[in-house]
Amino acid sequence: MADTQHSQPKAGITPDGFLTDSWYLAAPSAELKSGTQRRIMMLGEPVVVGRTPAGEAFALRDICPHRLVPLSAGQQVQTEGEWTLQCPYHGWRFGTDGGCKLMPSLTEGSPYDPSRVKVRRYPVHEANGAVYIYVAHDPRVVGEPAVPPPDFGPLPDKPKFVIHDLFNAHMDDAVVGLMDPAHVPFVHNQWWWRPPSTGLKLKQKPFIPTERGWAIDRHAPSSNSKLYRWVFGGDVMTEIRFQLPGYRWEIISNATARLLTLTCLTPEAPKRTRITQFTWWTGAPLLNLAIPMAKRMGKTFLAQDGRMVDLQNEGMAHQKAMLWIDDIDVQAKWYQTLKREWTAARTDDRAFVNPIEPRVLKWMS
Repeated sequence: MADTQHSQPKAGITPDGFLTDSWYLAAPSAELKSGTQRRIMMLGEPVVVGRTPAGEAFALRDICPHRLVPLSAGQQVQTEGEWTLQCPYHGWRFGTDGGCKLMPSLTEGSPYDPSRVKVRRYPVHEANGAVYIYVAHDPRVVGEPAVPPPDFGPLPDKPKFVIHDLFNAHMDDAVVGLMDPAHVPFVHNQWWWRPPSTGLKLKQKPFIPTERGWAIDRHAPSSNSKLYRWVFGGDVMTEIRFQLPGYRWEIISNATARLLTLTCLTPEAPKRTRITQFTWWTGAPLLNLAIPMAKRMGKTFLAQDGRMVDLQNEGMAHQKAMLWIDDIDVQAKWYQTLKREWTAARTDDRAFVNPIEPRVLKWMS
């Protein structure tokens, strides 16, 4: 259930329960064409994310401070050699640093100084075909981000493919649903993945704490995960990781190939979470032939999880409390524990301390 109740204002979290001082996915790099920009919603706020003709990715608050028109509706033009975003209403131009570079209507000798006008700038990090935005708790902060950008290890420059979905859920509920280990045989029971005939088997996985998260340590995949064997053959190892505020990635590898699937959760509004899934691989040329099928499979998985969210909403309209049990709901509890520790650390201006301890979890799946 969404963790949104707070007795007093805290740092590191919004009133809607979204973590701040954190990096979120803005968009796949391929979706930001040179010289274009578009409006997205992040943590309930409008953001214009774009790329200059020179190739620089940028993100600003998508509201012109003059008449409150979205800057994303404007166009990019050069101002004294610098690429700026021009408001479509009165032509005010803002640099990628958020500063106003020009107010065309001003006359000579006007007392107004355009450089004193600014819109919020969001730090941007681009790597491996993904653009991330840092959302500071204080919108006026200009210092370094509290944490480094996401790092998922060695990856190719571009993903093999990307899929999207939109869940009608608070980010907390979306995270808990995607991390849930016991729903697979019931929700994802396709013949090519986990057919009902497979039955339920005991799962016993070692979990360890990681940076702002946890992981199922490297292990051989379950014997009833057929697809791994078909694609990779023998000696396959897998690991699954989660990191605040909302990154889940799975690595499947053997001596000759490595595949990483990253699921990014970006909260748009209290009951709307954008899901973006990237897939990279190396050393497995035959997998390139399976891209169309793999994309359909990924979309099917996300759509099935989204349907469960919609069904859950029917119950949440009448009841908020959920009955969580061990061991299958331990990860859900860990997520809420990490969120509380993050907000406490940001509020007290101290280092984040991961409270999770190594543990073996067991369940039937």
